[in-house]
Amino acid sequence: MAIQREHELHSRRRGRNVAMGLILGGLVAMIFAVSIVKLSQSQSEDSTAPNYVPATAGASE
Repeated sequence: MAIQREHELHSRRRGRNVAMGLILGGLVAMIFAVSIVKLSQSQSEDSTAPNYVPATAGASE
């Protein structure tokens, strides 16, 4: 009995699995990077933050 070479179907499947892993890893890295950037911004500078108060409104009180 000789050891058989890997079948073509398995090599193609491995290629697709590697590609899918890289895509998913890139998506996770992108979401992580966006989260870090959003969390590093000061909320006083971010007008879309839920507790944003313009500087002119706070100075008049």
